[in-house]
Amino acid sequence: MARSSGSLSARYEQAPVATEWAVAGGRRGSEDAPTRVMRRVVRVPRTSVRTRARRIFALTLGFLLAYVSIAFVIAMNAPSNAPFGLRAVEWLRDNGGAWLVSDVERFYYNFSAPSTGGPALKKLPTVGTAAAAAAAAYRPPAIAPPITPALPAEGQWHGTGPLVRGASPVLVTTFRPDPNYPQMVAGVAWIDSSRAWLQLYPGRYEPANSGNALAMVPAQLRAGLLATFNSGFKLEDDGGGFVALGHVYAPLRDGQATLIRYRDGSVDVRTWTGGPAPGPKIEFARQNLPLIVEGGRLNPNLVDGPQWGATLGNAVRVWRSGVGVDAHGNALYAAADQQTAQSLAEILQRAGAVRAMELDINSEWVTFNFYGTWNSGAPQKLLPDMSRDATRYLVPDDRDFVAVYARNGG
Repeated sequence: MARSSGSLSARYEQAPVATEWAVAGGRRGSEDAPTRVMRRVVRVPRTSVRTRARRIFALTLGFLLAYVSIAFVIAMNAPSNAPFGLRAVEWLRDNGGAWLVSDVERFYYNFSAPSTGGPALKKLPTVGTAAAAAAAAYRPPAIAPPITPALPAEGQWHGTGPLVRGASPVLVTTFRPDPNYPQMVAGVAWIDSSRAWLQLYPGRYEPANSGNALAMVPAQLRAGLLATFNSGFKLEDDGGGFVALGHVYAPLRDGQATLIRYRDGSVDVRTWTGGPAPGPKIEFARQNLPLIVEGGRLNPNLVDGPQWGATLGNAVRVWRSGVGVDAHGNALYAAADQQTAQSLAEILQRAGAVRAMELDINSEWVTFNFYGTWNSGAPQKLLPDMSRDATRYLVPDDRDFVAVYARNGG
């Protein structure tokens, strides 16, 4: 009787546990009910782990978006004379989006590439102020255009206003450079090294360590200002050197094409072989990729690829600019829309360059302005389709540039 009562009591005491085990989903033949109950109680539901992961991801994403937004706003509010859209694209390029910008640019330029043929132009844009004044000093021969018959004044040099010792030290002209594209127009400027001298200036943000650079033509030198033009690629894109105003902003690299001005005022474009330091005879040196013309001949490596076009490639047709020297040591600047690296080299070669290098590309950066009067008056563009204002470089600019001054007075 007692045994039966004890068994009944034990079964009675285990009933709540068994009931709880049953509610928890236990089955006969499994591990003992209390252990099963405890394990079921401490197990974390899978749904709560996913919710926590989503919250962590959302918080991280929100923090990154807030950080990027603040950085973008700060950059867009920094001093600049470039349009908002251009600054936004440059910021994206400099902050991990270079691949996206390059892909979009490549698609756009390939989609909008000009077709060969089409109607010929009937006239060229008017450049300069008058026919080049005659002088005893050397002056370049007219550029023979490759398209015949030539248009009125095609390839003929024109003065730009101020005279130095009886002649204009900066001459300009236009011509059609490619028979396959009869509507393309190239602009060329010739700078007399005996009547003008060049100076390289750092921009506000380029080179990157330029600090508190003036970034424009100094007011005290504008009385003798003749012209201004764009410099080369950003240093991070071409890996070249930059020396100006007594400061080495980036060491020079052997093998790079280099625009040089010596302390005696003479200018040259050549492949650099002098090591990282410029030496005491050099006033400034600006490097940008390999030469595109050497010994009067085109560089044989002018083929498609990134070497002369950064992310766009050599064969993509965009605004391009370049600088060279003729056989007499005078400087030549050339620019045109819808050019490859090779066609730009052909323009400079036709204009008389024995050595030449590419400068910056894309419409936002290609600029050549000259001044019709002393004191930087009557500014004009080399080509009317150049997108930036004719007063660029008279106010602080983001990129480095070159100014051309009268030599030995006006």
